[in-house]
Amino acid sequence: MAIRMPRVIKKSSTSEDVPKGYFAVYVGEKQKKRFVIPISFLNQPLFQDLLSQAEEEFGFDHPMGGLTIPCREDVFIDLTSRLRN
Repeated sequence: MAIRMPRVIKKSSTSEDVPKGYFAVYVGEKQKKRFVIPISFLNQPLFQDLLSQAEEEFGFDHPMGGLTIPCREDVFIDLTSRLRN
């Protein structure tokens, strides 16, 4: 059974690839993958909790200037699949 994720867009590595109304996050424990997600996720309590946990444990510093969420990719996909734009 396939999981359909219309709201999370995987993109390439430059800021030009981020559509208006979206932002890039880097997700992963060791190797980071870049996801482009809707800005509206920032208003979602579940996503805010994830950001708070990431900030407490790791801060928001990323060598490429982006937001890093150091959790497993499958956990991030599961969480974001529950959110509505």
